[in-house]
Amino acid sequence: MNCMEVDSTACESSGQVTNLKSQLSSLERGNVELRRQINELSMKLQIAGQGKDETLYKPGPFGTVKALRTNPTVTPDESVNPRLAKILEEVAVKKELIVALANTNVREMLEVWFTNIKRVGIPNYLVVALDDNIESLCKSKGVPVYRRDPDEGIDNIAKTGGNHAVSGLKFRVLREFLQLGYSILLSDIDIIFLRNPFDHLYRDSDVESMSDGHNNMTAYGFNDVFDEPSMGWARYAHTMRIWVHNSGFFYIRPTIPSIELLDRVAGHLSREPKSWDQAVFNEELFFPSHPGYEGLHASRRTMDIYLFMNSKVLFKTVRKDAQLKKLKPVIVHLNYHPDKLERMKAVIEFYVNGKQDALRHFPDGSE
Repeated sequence: MNCMEVDSTACESSGQVTNLKSQLSSLERGNVELRRQINELSMKLQIAGQGKDETLYKPGPFGTVKALRTNPTVTPDESVNPRLAKILEEVAVKKELIVALANTNVREMLEVWFTNIKRVGIPNYLVVALDDNIESLCKSKGVPVYRRDPDEGIDNIAKTGGNHAVSGLKFRVLREFLQLGYSILLSDIDIIFLRNPFDHLYRDSDVESMSDGHNNMTAYGFNDVFDEPSMGWARYAHTMRIWVHNSGFFYIRPTIPSIELLDRVAGHLSREPKSWDQAVFNEELFFPSHPGYEGLHASRRTMDIYLFMNSKVLFKTVRKDAQLKKLKPVIVHLNYHPDKLERMKAVIEFYVNGKQDALRHFPDGSE
C-alpha cells in the first residue's frame, strides 16, 4: 500500500514525524550549545506521537536508547493576569526571569541581593513586593517590581510572616507566572549572584534545583546500607539516600507537571500550615506512587554544587581548599547559617573584592 491508497493527512503527519526525527538526529551530532533546539524538537516529536496507533520510536541497539525527559510547555494564557503579563513582557529575556518574594523583614538583605544582580549585569529579574515598603524601595532603586492584587489569605502572611511562612507563599504566587508561559528561576533573598545563572542551566527538566548536599554523594545520591543484625543472613538492607533539593533556589519550566507540583505543595501547606515548605516540596517531588497515593510525574535535575553553592559547602570545604577557592561559583546561598547578612557581605568581599581572608573568621556552622 502506498500514499495514494491511504488518507493523505496520515501520510502528511508521518512525513512530518520523519522530518522531525531527521532534524533531531542532525542536532544531536552538533555542539552542546544547541541542546535547547534539541529539547524543542524532542517535544514536537512527543506531541506528534500523541493519539497515534503507530509506533513512532523503534528502540536502537543496546545502550543507545534514551527516553524523553523534557515535557512540552503549556499554552500561555494572558487572561490569567493581564497586568502581570505586561510586566513580564518587558522584564523577561527569552521568556525567562529571576523572581524573588520580599517583605520589610528582609529589606537590608534585599538591597544586597539586587545590588549584586545589577553588578553582574542580569537584566531579567523581578521582585514580588509583599508590602508597601518593599514596593517603594524597589521603585526608588530602579528595581523591577510587581505588587499583587489584594488577597486576604496571602496578604496577612506577606506583611507579618517570618522566613518560612513567606517562603511557602511562592508556590501560590508562581503559578500565574507559569500559566503565562514563563520559566522562572526562583530565588530566596539570602543569595549572592556572582555570574549570570542563565548561562549555566540545562533546561531539560521540569525542575532544576540547587542541593542542600555538601559533597557529591549527598547532593547526587548514594547507596546507604541499613544494618539490622537480628535478621541474620538478611541483616543488610540497601537504601537510596539524597540530600533535599533547596526550595529557595530552583528553575521551573511552564509545564503541566510543574504547575501540578506548585498546586500540590500549596495545597499541602494550606492543610498543614505548620509544615516546612522545603520538606513538602521534596516529598511531592520524590515520593513514588504507592497504594493510596499517586506520585508526581515530574522530571528533575540537581544543579552543580560548586556552581550553585550552599553555604555549608563554602564554609566547611571550599574556603579551606586551595584549588576549590580558585573557582568562582554562579551563586552562593547562605541557607545553612542564621547570620546571613554578615556572611553575604563577606562572600562579596572574598569573590568580588578579592579579600582572601574575608571568610576566615567565621565558624563552620553557627554558634
